Amino acid sequence: MAKKKVPREKNHSGGTTRRTSESSSNNHADSKRQIRIKLNEKRKRQEPGSKVLVFAVGIASITVVLVGVGVYFLYQALQRDLVRAPLRIQKMVEPNATLASVDPARFWGSYRPGVYFGMKTRSPYSPVMGMMWMNQFQTSPDRPLSIRHWCSQSDGLARYGWLAHDGFNFGIHEAVDSHYSIVSDFVKRPNVGKHGGDWTARIKVSHEASRKPGDPAPSVRMSVLVYMALDPEGRVSGEKLSPSLTGKDRLKRIRGYSPHLGNFHLSIDSTTDSVTYNHLITYASSLDQLHDIVQRALQTRPLGGKASRGGEEGFYLALPGVKMPSGMPQTAANFLVSQITFTTPLEVEIRYESEDSGRAESLTGAAYEQELVRHVNEFNKRFNDKFSLSKKDYNDDYIKFAKATLSNMLGGIGYFYGQSLVTSVEAEGEKLSYWAAPLYTGVPSRSFFPRGFLWDEGFHNLLIGTWDRRLTLDIVGHWFDLVNVEGWVPREQILGAEARARVPEEFILQHSKNANPPTFFLPLKKIVDDVRADPKDKEGLEFLRKLFPRLKYWYSYYENTQSGKLNSTYRWRGRNATNIYELNPKTLTSGLDDYPRASHPTDDERHVDLRCWMALSSGVMADLAEILNVSSHSYAATHAALMDNERLNKLHWSERTRRYADFGLHTDAVRLERPEVRLAPGQRPPSNPPQKIRVVRGEPSPQLIDNSYGYVNLFPLLLRVLDPDSPHLEQTIQDMRVLLWTRFGLRSLEKKAPMYGKHNTEHDPAYWRGAIWINMNYLAVSALKHYSTEAGPYKDLAAAAYKELRQNLVRNIYDQYVTTGYVWEQYDDESGRGKGSHPFTGWSALVVSIMAEQY
Repeated sequence: MAKKKVPREKNHSGGTTRRTSESSSNNHADSKRQIRIKLNEKRKRQEPGSKVLVFAVGIASITVVLVGVGVYFLYQALQRDLVRAPLRIQKMVEPNATLASVDPARFWGSYRPGVYFGMKTRSPYSPVMGMMWMNQFQTSPDRPLSIRHWCSQSDGLARYGWLAHDGFNFGIHEAVDSHYSIVSDFVKRPNVGKHGGDWTARIKVSHEASRKPGDPAPSVRMSVLVYMALDPEGRVSGEKLSPSLTGKDRLKRIRGYSPHLGNFHLSIDSTTDSVTYNHLITYASSLDQLHDIVQRALQTRPLGGKASRGGEEGFYLALPGVKMPSGMPQTAANFLVSQITFTTPLEVEIRYESEDSGRAESLTGAAYEQELVRHVNEFNKRFNDKFSLSKKDYNDDYIKFAKATLSNMLGGIGYFYGQSLVTSVEAEGEKLSYWAAPLYTGVPSRSFFPRGFLWDEGFHNLLIGTWDRRLTLDIVGHWFDLVNVEGWVPREQILGAEARARVPEEFILQHSKNANPPTFFLPLKKIVDDVRADPKDKEGLEFLRKLFPRLKYWYSYYENTQSGKLNSTYRWRGRNATNIYELNPKTLTSGLDDYPRASHPTDDERHVDLRCWMALSSGVMADLAEILNVSSHSYAATHAALMDNERLNKLHWSERTRRYADFGLHTDAVRLERPEVRLAPGQRPPSNPPQKIRVVRGEPSPQLIDNSYGYVNLFPLLLRVLDPDSPHLEQTIQDMRVLLWTRFGLRSLEKKAPMYGKHNTEHDPAYWRGAIWINMNYLAVSALKHYSTEAGPYKDLAAAAYKELRQNLVRNIYDQYVTTGYVWEQYDDESGRGKGSHPFTGWSALVVSIMAEQY
């Protein structure tokens, strides 16, 4: 705690002197009087009674000081812990609301988006079911082993993803590997019994899908591994798994118990002849270790039970049976695996049944097939009703693509449970654990980002909400239960061992000063508009009524922490002005990562994109408050100020370049250069040269950053802040068509920009510096459609741009899907080629909404 400065006052000579209780007079008599007074006071203090009084006063003073110090440190601790203090108002998702007794329809599901196929429940620390597969060597044990489990780009699969998924009842998934395809489908029967009912999954392995017509069918020996595991992070008393073996090696059934499931069993049956069975019964200390445990356990065995010298029997890799950690009894096993080794093709049926269900018949064989066909037909009908793509002249191939893209969004919804690691200014970087919480959310990419991201999820629910608003209400509810007392929500949700294992250490800690674009206001605007249009929409109204108290805190967080120095300005926090390796300090919090901003971050920056996000947010808040019949004045006033085009122009319009822009301390004279290494005579150069660092060749000055044009400059149009009759609307559309237009969509940065296509560090390639991003293009087509229907002089200009941009986007995303098998994170602005993470059926799946013209 800093010491308080003693106040000073100026003397007549211009210096300073400390204030005292003594007179500044030099009168000799006064000085003698002061001396006498001090002597008398000293004698009094020496009297016995005075000594007791002085002692008491001293003790009291010490006590006050100690209490003050204690209060200070208590205050500091409370301030530090605010970041992990939950908001103590009614939750959106009530305790136990996701359990089987309350919501059986969504209790079980494919809520493990990070694996190729897996099932779990919407309960904390749920038991998990999953699948792995691997090629077997046939004549040599020296061939490299590759076990497929987690979705991974490094696996090099030709394609994988959901072909159909309705978010509730069923799903059909296909993965095409080097010489074969694996189709995994499931059907749920949730309303049987009291513990979430039954489900059955079927795995079909075939070489037909990857074989060209006329080619001979390849003979592929491989293994499919089906497992069930209990999560050791939250294992509770009585929870258990136990094997039922047929013969020595076949794990035919897994029996188990958990508090949320009661007694259950998982049956594993193959209808294929000539298969070999093996199994593993062991203990896993963490769910992220399952793959490695299997890989370490595999042993080389001769096929047919005898060794072979390269003959037809060959070798294969097999699980050893029981393999418990040293000193641990078999009853502690929480990870059971059934291995089925075969030569393609293969069909396996996995049947989960709750033992309290009292079912009339098992969901197997013909009964399973009948249910699957019924759900597929219902999915197709509902898709046609929701999106009507055939009426927009799309052929069957485009419609099939759209169904798969929607299904990958729905099949990418996961259920996570755990604690984020967070910090704050008050915590001074200390790692603190957020409260343990569940999260039901979509994910951007099953292979690269299989977890929740705040600004992605707002875009996700534009499509999810169109398909089924119940899913969006549930997802939004889970996210807003993560609001803390300061109104903050961690922007990246890394919950549970499997999620943590896939995130680099430097990205795990979340800082409470760092916001993210408030994109949830995009789907919330749709819900608000629906409720305003239909007063009988009780479900929507009650949801909004429950959400509003939490939404107020979240909105206030942005106003309190992201406001700029000037009225009606905003600034993204989190830029690092001291990083010497970045060409332009990243603005990760904006969602646009390395998009070029002011070269020298300062508190004086003004970010036009954040200002427009707040214009959208304040408008939704005003409309929502009006619906709920509560005061909307402050939100409406903020909205009016942020929609004021004249004020926007004063803060962000550049007359020199005729465009909207950020403001900050900036120079373009920056570059990455390798530091010179000075060598002594005879000294050899280092094997690893020093990393390139940022060098500034020109003096920065406060200015509008108007010498580059890209997504940020479009935000007054993207979020519909511009008036329909504004001449700046015409200029923005024209610049968009000249500077950002490609045959594949809008590039993120014009080609003549100083930062176009440049690495931000020596090792970090350009990310938002030219590539085409579908979320921003979605906002663009949505805005152009809006302005094409608004009365104004530029509606025809907007309509023409809308039509062409929409066609370009849909055609390229479809073409790349057909060519590569995937929807991508971004697309190359020169060739249209898919780039970055794949599959990326987060916001890139908004191509379905673009096709359907639902904005």
